Amino acid sequence: MNIFDFLNNQLLKMEWLSNLVKFLVENVLGLSMADRLGGSLHFFIYDVIKIFILLSFLIFAISYVQSYFPPERTKKILGRFNGFTGNVLGALLGTVTPFCSCSSIPLFIGFTSAGLPLSVTFSFLISSPLVDIASVILLASIFNWKIAIAYVVVGLVLAVIGGTIIGKMEMEKYVEPFVYGNKPVGVEYEPEELTRKERIDYAIEQALAIITRVWRYVLLGVGIGALIHNWIPETVISAVLGQDKWYSVLVATLIGVPMYADIFGTLPIAEALVGKGVGLGTALSFMMGVTALSLPSMIMLEKVVKTKLLATFIGTVTLGIIIIGYTFNAFTYLFL
Repeated sequence: MNIFDFLNNQLLKMEWLSNLVKFLVENVLGLSMADRLGGSLHFFIYDVIKIFILLSFLIFAISYVQSYFPPERTKKILGRFNGFTGNVLGALLGTVTPFCSCSSIPLFIGFTSAGLPLSVTFSFLISSPLVDIASVILLASIFNWKIAIAYVVVGLVLAVIGGTIIGKMEMEKYVEPFVYGNKPVGVEYEPEELTRKERIDYAIEQALAIITRVWRYVLLGVGIGALIHNWIPETVISAVLGQDKWYSVLVATLIGVPMYADIFGTLPIAEALVGKGVGLGTALSFMMGVTALSLPSMIMLEKVVKTKLLATFIGTVTLGIIIIGYTFNAFTYLFL
């Protein structure tokens, strides 16, 4: 256990980096960690470097594994399953696709046009931006493994239940006709097998592409986190999102929905909120609202599904996030 703790603290939480940045702030910049400016700089520099190091390594590893499962092969695998099993596989597939909600929608269209059940494609659409391996590792690096694992479980449960509800309601008629019209014509060929070098090149390209896409949100998220952590009084935050406020989860979820950011950009904000006394469930509800129900992705989804299906999707996911938030707040003592 001591070896695990050491590896967890040094490789995942990167305590060596925290100490190095502390030395930089105090001995090179001449600032005190007790001051707001010094504390803010430490929070910003440490979190930015840690997140980018972990993201680079994790997305490379995930993309290398993902190179064995291109969309054509994935559609064939998922097409063999229906019902609950298909929903579970669709949700699990989402965990190994490091996409934001907007990037998940083209895959959702492709899966739907290929004839996969709507319940399976919506389970994928919910889980893909919400739960992925990289975000789980980052959650563990910021909080702990219990929170990270619990987040994965509730995210997958929400994806499976959400997809199941939509499937049971038989809402295929509320998908725009052109989506079904995109079915491939003729024979679908099995993709060529890649060499190891091609897989490595693919993984590097994916890592660079995703980091290029998310770096602004990471910097913005860490900047907001540093602001919350060191400049906004705890009394101000507690007045709106304090653990004693029954409406805190509702407010956090509704605030998160119109925003747009990857989960990597919202994690530092959740970290700062919890540090200021905000309930764990409230912080996670904000994070889930931003990633699963961002306004740009809902605008994109509105182009491919009709209003009734879109409203059902938003309502189901929002209700699930709120329930998860209150549950985490009620049982915070089990995680922190």
